[in-house]
Amino acid sequence: MACIAPSELITCEADQKLTKKLQPIINFSPTKDEEITEYTDNLHENSYIVGIKEYITNRNLHLYKVISREKRAAVLICLFEGLEGELRVILTKRSMKLSTHPGEVALPGGKMDEEDLDDSATAVREATEEIGLKSSLVQVITNLEPFISLHLLTVVPVVGLLSRVEEFKPVLNADEVDAIFDVPLDMFLKEENHRRVEKEWGIWKYVCHIFEYETSKQEIFQIGGLTASILIHAASIIYQETPSFSEYLPDFSQLQFTLNMKDGC
Repeated sequence: MACIAPSELITCEADQKLTKKLQPIINFSPTKDEEITEYTDNLHENSYIVGIKEYITNRNLHLYKVISREKRAAVLICLFEGLEGELRVILTKRSMKLSTHPGEVALPGGKMDEEDLDDSATAVREATEEIGLKSSLVQVITNLEPFISLHLLTVVPVVGLLSRVEEFKPVLNADEVDAIFDVPLDMFLKEENHRRVEKEWGIWKYVCHIFEYETSKQEIFQIGGLTASILIHAASIIYQETPSFSEYLPDFSQLQFTLNMKDGC
């Protein structure tokens, strides 16, 4: 394929068709930190339920103040155009040698280092270290709102476009990555090969989405947890569609309040 570049920066004629498809993510502006803080400061801790419809609360952002470099990470949503013109995203299978989440599917990424200027630098550096993706091949487009992991790690998704995909020659870091593969981005909006599991973490309830993908080599990967949630969000922005499945737990807080009032509680 030819190069991929954003909006007015697109100069390759073969990639002009991507302009409209990518415009939503190019124009995307994440919620400002102070807006998140103001919102979450007004949340009553005991009434908060992870997974309800509200966009911000679904991402556990009442914990957003945990933003020190030691507790901050970034992942790269590296997009490229497939053979049929579809957007695809690069994923990895974490090494079984790792102490956390061994063998799980993840986006390239990791914790912020002192020398990283920003989240984008973290995501691109980690992708270079993990899969040999040169920074010169990646055009960073935008950052999405941060997600909070169950380990209270602030994870910032960085959206990038892979230019000159034919020049990308993966070199896997065996200490961190066991496999690399790619999937169509729109699969994260479809019911097909998707299931959801309702879980609890302390007093919080949340939904874990799991997608199954089989490669052309008949390898089957399970994409779930934080990675799945991030890609559902990214796909929703780019395609301007809501998932065909229920993304959140229903919000019964208002119903419960009404019942309590009726019963004189």
